[in-house]
Amino acid sequence: MTEPHPAPATLLAECPRASLALLEANCTPHGILAASRTQAAEARRYTRIFGRDAAICVMAMCGSGVPALERGAVASLDALAAQQAANGQIPKYVDPDGLDADFWYLGCIDATLWWLIAVDHVRRHGTVGATHWQDGVQRAIGWLLAQEHQTFRLLQQNEASDWADIMPRSGYVLYTNALWYEVKRRFALADAQATAHHFNHLFNPFQRDLPTYHRARLLRHYARRGRRDPGLYLSFVNLAVVGDEGDVFGNVLALLCGLADETMAARIADTITAAQADQPYPVRVVLHPLTRQHDLWRRYMERHQQNLVHQYHNGGIWPFVGGFWAMALARLGRTEQAHGALLRLAQANAAHGWRFTEWFHGRTLAPRGMPGQSWNAAGFLLAQRMLDGGAAGW
Repeated sequence: MTEPHPAPATLLAECPRASLALLEANCTPHGILAASRTQAAEARRYTRIFGRDAAICVMAMCGSGVPALERGAVASLDALAAQQAANGQIPKYVDPDGLDADFWYLGCIDATLWWLIAVDHVRRHGTVGATHWQDGVQRAIGWLLAQEHQTFRLLQQNEASDWADIMPRSGYVLYTNALWYEVKRRFALADAQATAHHFNHLFNPFQRDLPTYHRARLLRHYARRGRRDPGLYLSFVNLAVVGDEGDVFGNVLALLCGLADETMAARIADTITAAQADQPYPVRVVLHPLTRQHDLWRRYMERHQQNLVHQYHNGGIWPFVGGFWAMALARLGRTEQAHGALLRLAQANAAHGWRFTEWFHGRTLAPRGMPGQSWNAAGFLLAQRMLDGGAAGW
């Protein structure tokens, strides 16, 4: 049962104010924290500047017109750049006082990607010049290029090393490579079209068009064997295994970044809609959660009892991803559906007294994770900006 909410017009007027207020409250002189300061948040390191969280917040803060948030956007990118590794990697998170930088167990690959996207956004929509962060940008791109397959032009990664950091996706990961294509597009990097070409052959092996590269043809054969076309891109492709659990965020990013053609984009949106993944709140991030009996199940998914079925990255509802879903619908021209998703996102953020809940159980809707989640506020503001036709959106 969902709790009653104010009238839509009231809610859509209140949510932007509450979102900006939360971002301002979570902003320190050195950047935006992932969540509001609580004892639990301190214990779990949520009171840090995370590469991925901060980058998404930066895109909402820059162009907000709120001076503290405009400054906080630049400060967030500065704080991450200050702790950049010598090899170019951006940390998973940094301490707001500059005392600590964490690079995760197997290497956090997407913090660097998101940081680059946010840098481009601030350069285009903020007050900094194109040379700001230039050395860091070049080193970050160099670090990513060192992990790119020289024919596929896709990034390779360990499992559990992106935002879904206790999920067994590895090898060529959909979410990561959608971001990689976006970075290539924004920074005019070489081989962007090759990245898009192989992206569509590897992650959508059910199409009739055959790849010409021998290794890609073999991976296509392995990926198709014993599977039906899910109407989505696969979440990852590796030599022996692939992910057909239905990764919503990765598919939404592929749509937003322009990797899906008109037919595939419509199929993605239709598949997610038919699964009611954005009801009652947007959006469940996995359509077919992994059970303990699944071949891909890992013991680490039980860590903190988080990634059980319909929980956390394994089918939980993440409001910040709901913002990207609303943007994707708007990009497709499904304006009425996008407005509906935006309203339900406002309802999710308002639930339990404007808790801005990190994630909800995918079935019971029980609020889980940390309250005061910054990127929930950012996801709403970015989606609202796009729906309003703002120039400084995604």
